Amino acid sequence: MDSASGSGTGSVKVGLVQMSMGTERSENLDVALSGAREAASGGAEVICLPELFTSRYFCQVQDPAFFDWAEPIPGPTTHEVSQLARELGVTIVTPLFERRAAGLYHNSLVVVGPDGALGGHYRKLHIPDDPHFQEKFYFTPGDLGVLVAQTPAARLGALICWDQWYPEAARLAALRGAELLFYPTAIGWLPEEKQSEGPSQLDAWRTVQRGHAIANGVFVIAVNRVGRESMGPSEIQFWGHSFVCDPFGVVLAEAGEEEAVLVVECQLGRQEEVRRTWPFLRDRRVDAYGGLDARFLESD
Repeated sequence: MDSASGSGTGSVKVGLVQMSMGTERSENLDVALSGAREAASGGAEVICLPELFTSRYFCQVQDPAFFDWAEPIPGPTTHEVSQLARELGVTIVTPLFERRAAGLYHNSLVVVGPDGALGGHYRKLHIPDDPHFQEKFYFTPGDLGVLVAQTPAARLGALICWDQWYPEAARLAALRGAELLFYPTAIGWLPEEKQSEGPSQLDAWRTVQRGHAIANGVFVIAVNRVGRESMGPSEIQFWGHSFVCDPFGVVLAEAGEEEAVLVVECQLGRQEEVRRTWPFLRDRRVDAYGGLDARFLESD
Protein backbone atom coordinates (compact mmCIF):
# COMPACT_ATOMS: atom_id res chain seq x y z
CA MET A 1 0.00 0.00 0.00
CA ASP A 2 2.86 2.43 0.56
CA SER A 3 5.83 2.02 -1.76
CA ALA A 4 7.94 5.00 -2.75
CA SER A 5 6.81 5.37 -6.34
CA GLY A 6 4.10 4.41 -8.79
CA SER A 7 4.23 2.31 -11.93
CA GLY A 8 5.00 5.22 -14.27
CA THR A 9 4.19 3.30 -17.46
CA GLY A 10 1.16 2.12 -19.38
CA SER A 11 -2.27 3.60 -18.94
CA VAL A 12 -5.25 3.34 -16.63
CA LYS A 13 -8.88 4.11 -17.32
CA VAL A 14 -10.68 5.98 -14.54
CA GLY A 15 -14.44 6.10 -14.09
CA LEU A 16 -16.35 9.06 -12.62
CA VAL A 17 -19.91 8.58 -11.40
CA GLN A 18 -21.66 11.98 -11.27
CA MET A 19 -25.11 11.52 -9.77
CA SER A 20 -27.96 13.20 -7.94
CA MET A 21 -29.11 11.94 -4.55
CA GLY A 22 -32.63 11.17 -3.40
CA THR A 23 -34.10 10.63 0.03
CA GLU A 24 -33.69 6.84 0.15
CA ARG A 25 -30.31 5.29 0.90
CA SER A 26 -31.11 2.09 -1.01
CA GLU A 27 -31.99 4.01 -4.17
CA ASN A 28 -28.84 6.14 -3.97
CA LEU A 29 -26.72 3.04 -3.53
CA ASP A 30 -28.41 1.38 -6.51
CA VAL A 31 -27.72 4.42 -8.70
CA ALA A 32 -24.08 4.52 -7.61
CA LEU A 33 -23.52 0.83 -8.19
CA SER A 34 -25.26 1.02 -11.56
CA GLY A 35 -22.97 3.90 -12.51
CA ALA A 36 -19.93 1.92 -11.39
CA ARG A 37 -21.10 -1.01 -13.48
CA GLU A 38 -21.52 1.27 -16.51
CA ALA A 39 -18.02 2.69 -15.99
CA ALA A 40 -16.54 -0.80 -15.72
CA SER A 41 -18.30 -1.82 -18.94
CA GLY A 42 -16.48 1.08 -20.60
CA GLY A 43 -13.14 -0.25 -19.40
CA ALA A 44 -12.69 1.72 -16.16
CA GLU A 45 -10.22 0.11 -13.77
CA VAL A 46 -10.54 2.67 -10.95
CA ILE A 47 -13.97 4.18 -10.27
CA CYS A 48 -14.81 7.05 -7.94
CA LEU A 49 -18.19 7.88 -6.39
CA PRO A 50 -19.18 11.34 -5.03
CA GLU A 51 -18.79 12.47 -1.43
CA LEU A 52 -21.49 11.14 0.95
CA PHE A 53 -23.26 9.54 -2.00
CA THR A 54 -25.71 7.39 -0.01
CA SER A 55 -27.72 10.40 1.21
CA ARG A 56 -28.68 13.95 0.51
CA TYR A 57 -26.23 16.55 1.79
CA PHE A 58 -27.56 16.81 5.35
CA CYS A 59 -24.90 19.29 6.50
CA GLN A 60 -27.06 22.20 5.34
CA VAL A 61 -28.63 22.10 8.82
CA GLN A 62 -27.68 20.97 12.32
CA ASP A 63 -29.86 18.05 13.37
CA PRO A 64 -28.63 15.26 15.69
CA ALA A 65 -31.05 12.85 14.01
CA PHE A 66 -28.75 12.69 10.99
CA PHE A 67 -26.10 10.92 13.05
CA ASP A 68 -28.31 7.85 12.58
CA TRP A 69 -27.20 7.83 8.93
CA ALA A 70 -23.59 7.05 9.85
CA GLU A 71 -22.22 3.51 9.61
CA PRO A 72 -19.09 1.63 10.66
CA ILE A 73 -16.20 0.57 8.46
CA PRO A 74 -16.58 -2.21 7.46
CA GLY A 75 -20.35 -1.89 7.27
CA PRO A 76 -23.35 -2.10 4.92
CA THR A 77 -22.03 0.20 2.19
CA THR A 78 -18.53 -1.27 2.08
CA HIS A 79 -20.06 -4.76 2.01
CA GLU A 80 -22.16 -4.03 -1.09
CA VAL A 81 -19.38 -2.12 -2.85
CA SER A 82 -16.91 -4.92 -2.08
CA GLN A 83 -19.19 -7.46 -3.71
CA LEU A 84 -19.45 -5.35 -6.87
CA ALA A 85 -15.73 -4.57 -6.99
CA ARG A 86 -14.94 -8.28 -6.74
CA GLU A 87 -17.51 -9.14 -9.41
CA LEU A 88 -16.21 -6.51 -11.84
CA GLY A 89 -12.52 -6.77 -10.94
CA VAL A 90 -12.18 -3.01 -10.38
CA THR A 91 -11.07 -0.61 -7.66
CA ILE A 92 -13.80 1.67 -6.25
CA VAL A 93 -13.13 4.84 -4.24
CA THR A 94 -16.06 4.76 -1.82
CA PRO A 95 -16.96 7.81 0.32
CA LEU A 96 -19.26 7.41 3.35
CA PHE A 97 -20.41 8.88 6.66
CA GLU A 98 -18.36 6.89 9.19
CA ARG A 99 -19.48 6.03 12.72
CA ARG A 100 -16.21 5.39 14.53
CA ALA A 101 -17.69 5.15 18.02
CA ALA A 102 -20.65 6.50 19.96
CA GLY A 103 -20.62 10.27 19.41
CA LEU A 104 -17.54 10.14 17.12
CA TYR A 105 -18.09 10.51 13.38
CA HIS A 106 -16.01 11.21 10.28
CA ASN A 107 -16.48 12.14 6.63
CA SER A 108 -14.49 9.24 5.21
CA LEU A 109 -13.69 7.06 2.24
CA VAL A 110 -12.26 3.62 1.64
CA VAL A 111 -10.46 2.25 -1.39
CA VAL A 112 -12.08 -1.09 -2.23
CA GLY A 113 -9.79 -3.28 -4.32
CA PRO A 114 -10.68 -5.62 -7.19
CA ASP A 115 -10.53 -8.53 -4.75
CA GLY A 116 -13.16 -6.82 -2.59
CA ALA A 117 -10.69 -6.00 0.17
CA LEU A 118 -10.65 -2.61 1.89
CA GLY A 119 -7.23 -1.42 0.81
CA GLY A 120 -7.15 2.13 2.17
CA HIS A 121 -9.06 4.28 4.68
CA TYR A 122 -9.11 8.08 4.73
CA ARG A 123 -10.84 10.58 6.99
CA LYS A 124 -11.41 14.10 5.67
CA LEU A 125 -8.78 16.43 7.11
CA HIS A 126 -10.26 19.87 6.43
CA ILE A 127 -13.79 20.38 7.77
CA PRO A 128 -15.75 23.44 6.57
CA ASP A 129 -18.16 25.48 8.66
CA ASP A 130 -20.20 27.77 6.43
CA PRO A 131 -23.90 28.62 6.76
CA HIS A 132 -24.93 25.92 4.26
CA PHE A 133 -21.98 23.57 4.82
CA GLN A 134 -22.09 23.01 8.58
CA GLU A 135 -19.80 20.00 8.64
CA LYS A 136 -18.05 20.79 11.93
CA PHE A 137 -21.30 19.86 13.71
CA TYR A 138 -21.09 16.33 12.29
CA PHE A 139 -17.48 15.43 11.51
CA THR A 140 -14.34 15.10 13.59
CA PRO A 141 -11.23 16.12 11.60
CA GLY A 142 -9.36 13.17 10.15
CA ASP A 143 -6.44 11.61 11.99
CA LEU A 144 -5.15 9.11 9.42
CA GLY A 145 -3.08 11.55 7.38
CA VAL A 146 -3.11 11.71 3.59
CA LEU A 147 -4.04 8.44 1.93
CA VAL A 148 -1.96 7.03 -0.90
CA ALA A 149 -2.77 3.46 -1.91
CA GLN A 150 -1.20 1.05 -4.36
CA THR A 151 -3.76 -0.63 -6.61
CA PRO A 152 -3.22 -3.06 -9.50
CA ALA A 153 -3.92 -0.23 -11.94
CA ALA A 154 -1.96 2.67 -10.44
CA ARG A 155 -0.90 4.38 -7.26
CA LEU A 156 -3.68 6.69 -6.14
CA GLY A 157 -4.19 9.42 -3.59
CA ALA A 158 -7.65 10.28 -2.30
CA LEU A 159 -8.86 13.40 -0.49
CA ILE A 160 -12.38 14.79 0.03
CA CYS A 161 -14.06 18.03 -1.11
CA TRP A 162 -12.85 20.89 1.14
CA ASP A 163 -9.41 19.24 1.08
CA GLN A 164 -9.22 20.20 -2.60
CA TRP A 165 -8.52 23.83 -1.74
CA TYR A 166 -5.35 23.07 0.24
CA PRO A 167 -2.02 22.72 -1.61
CA GLU A 168 -0.38 21.03 1.38
CA ALA A 169 -2.60 17.93 1.14
CA ALA A 170 -2.05 17.55 -2.61
CA ARG A 171 1.70 17.97 -2.15
CA LEU A 172 1.85 15.27 0.51
CA ALA A 173 0.00 12.88 -1.80
CA ALA A 174 2.49 13.60 -4.58
CA LEU A 175 5.47 13.17 -2.26
CA ARG A 176 4.11 9.77 -1.28
CA GLY A 177 4.06 8.70 -4.91
CA ALA A 178 0.50 9.31 -6.08
CA GLU A 179 -0.04 9.11 -9.83
CA LEU A 180 -3.78 9.77 -9.66
CA LEU A 181 -5.34 12.15 -7.12
CA PHE A 182 -9.08 11.70 -6.52
CA TYR A 183 -11.37 14.33 -4.99
CA PRO A 184 -14.90 13.03 -4.33
CA THR A 185 -16.93 16.17 -3.76
CA ALA A 186 -20.24 17.79 -2.84
CA ILE A 187 -20.07 21.42 -3.93
CA GLY A 188 -22.56 23.76 -5.52
CA TRP A 189 -24.21 27.14 -5.75
CA LEU A 190 -26.56 28.82 -3.35
CA PRO A 191 -29.48 29.95 -5.55
CA GLU A 192 -29.15 33.57 -4.49
CA GLU A 193 -25.46 33.62 -5.47
CA LYS A 194 -25.49 31.71 -8.75
CA GLN A 195 -26.24 34.59 -11.10
CA SER A 196 -23.71 37.02 -9.65
CA GLU A 197 -20.95 34.70 -8.45
CA GLY A 198 -21.65 31.27 -9.96
CA PRO A 199 -19.26 31.36 -12.93
CA SER A 200 -16.35 32.65 -10.84
CA GLN A 201 -16.98 30.09 -8.09
CA LEU A 202 -16.99 27.22 -10.56
CA ASP A 203 -13.89 28.57 -12.29
CA ALA A 204 -12.04 28.88 -8.96
CA TRP A 205 -12.93 25.29 -8.06
CA ARG A 206 -11.70 23.97 -11.38
CA THR A 207 -8.60 26.20 -11.38
CA VAL A 208 -7.31 25.28 -7.93
CA GLN A 209 -7.47 21.58 -8.71
CA ARG A 210 -5.78 22.02 -12.08
CA GLY A 211 -3.13 23.91 -10.13
CA HIS A 212 -2.58 20.89 -7.88
CA ALA A 213 -2.11 18.76 -10.99
CA ILE A 214 0.44 21.18 -12.44
CA ALA A 215 2.37 21.91 -9.24
CA ASN A 216 2.67 18.22 -8.38
CA GLY A 217 2.71 16.50 -11.75
CA VAL A 218 -0.26 14.22 -11.06
CA PHE A 219 -3.56 13.39 -12.71
CA VAL A 220 -6.49 14.95 -10.83
CA ILE A 221 -9.95 13.40 -10.86
CA ALA A 222 -12.76 15.47 -9.29
CA VAL A 223 -16.16 13.77 -8.86
CA ASN A 224 -19.10 15.97 -7.86
CA ARG A 225 -22.84 15.44 -7.40
CA VAL A 226 -25.66 17.24 -9.25
CA GLY A 227 -29.21 18.34 -8.53
CA ARG A 228 -30.98 20.63 -6.10
CA GLU A 229 -31.15 19.56 -2.47
CA SER A 230 -33.10 21.30 0.24
CA MET A 231 -32.68 20.43 3.92
CA GLY A 232 -34.77 22.71 6.10
CA PRO A 233 -34.88 26.33 4.90
CA SER A 234 -31.73 26.13 2.78
CA GLU A 235 -31.04 24.81 -0.71
CA ILE A 236 -27.93 24.02 -2.72
CA GLN A 237 -27.71 23.43 -6.46
CA PHE A 238 -24.77 21.04 -6.88
CA TRP A 239 -22.97 22.05 -10.02
CA GLY A 240 -21.49 18.79 -11.28
CA HIS A 241 -18.71 19.49 -13.80
CA SER A 242 -16.75 16.43 -12.69
CA PHE A 243 -13.49 16.36 -14.65
CA VAL A 244 -10.12 14.75 -15.22
CA CYS A 245 -6.95 16.68 -15.94
CA ASP A 246 -3.46 15.47 -16.72
CA PRO A 247 -0.20 16.33 -14.87
CA PHE A 248 0.03 19.64 -16.71
CA GLY A 249 -3.55 20.61 -15.97
CA VAL A 250 -4.92 19.78 -19.42
CA VAL A 251 -8.60 18.88 -19.00
CA LEU A 252 -9.11 15.49 -20.65
CA ALA A 253 -12.86 15.26 -20.04
CA GLU A 254 -15.53 17.18 -18.15
CA ALA A 255 -19.20 16.52 -17.43
CA GLY A 256 -21.95 19.12 -17.40
CA GLU A 257 -24.65 19.74 -14.79
CA GLU A 258 -26.57 16.50 -15.36
CA GLU A 259 -25.99 12.94 -14.21
CA ALA A 260 -23.15 11.35 -16.14
CA VAL A 261 -20.63 8.52 -16.15
CA LEU A 262 -17.23 9.38 -17.60
CA VAL A 263 -14.50 6.92 -18.51
CA VAL A 264 -11.16 8.59 -19.20
CA GLU A 265 -7.83 7.04 -20.14
CA CYS A 266 -4.80 8.37 -18.27
CA GLN A 267 -1.39 7.71 -19.82
CA LEU A 268 0.81 7.22 -16.77
CA GLY A 269 3.98 8.06 -18.70
CA ARG A 270 2.68 11.61 -18.94
CA GLN A 271 3.73 12.13 -15.31
CA GLU A 272 7.38 11.41 -16.08
CA GLU A 273 7.24 13.51 -19.24
CA VAL A 274 5.84 16.58 -17.46
CA ARG A 275 8.09 16.30 -14.43
CA ARG A 276 11.23 16.10 -16.59
CA THR A 277 10.49 19.43 -18.27
CA TRP A 278 8.77 21.12 -15.29
CA PRO A 279 10.83 19.72 -12.37
CA PHE A 280 9.00 21.35 -9.47
CA LEU A 281 9.82 18.51 -7.09
CA ARG A 282 13.53 18.77 -7.95
CA ASP A 283 13.68 22.51 -7.26
CA ARG A 284 11.77 22.57 -3.98
CA ARG A 285 13.71 24.38 -1.23
CA VAL A 286 12.86 22.02 1.58
CA ASP A 287 15.45 23.80 3.75
CA ALA A 288 13.57 27.10 3.46
CA TYR A 289 10.01 26.11 4.30
CA GLY A 290 10.13 26.42 8.07
CA GLY A 291 6.88 27.90 9.31
CA LEU A 292 4.51 25.98 7.08
CA ASP A 293 3.41 24.05 10.14
CA ALA A 294 2.35 27.30 11.87
CA ARG A 295 -1.23 28.63 11.83
CA PHE A 296 0.04 32.11 10.97
CA LEU A 297 3.38 33.90 11.09
CA GLU A 298 3.27 37.24 12.84
CA SER A 299 5.25 39.99 11.12
CA ASP A 300 8.41 41.23 12.81
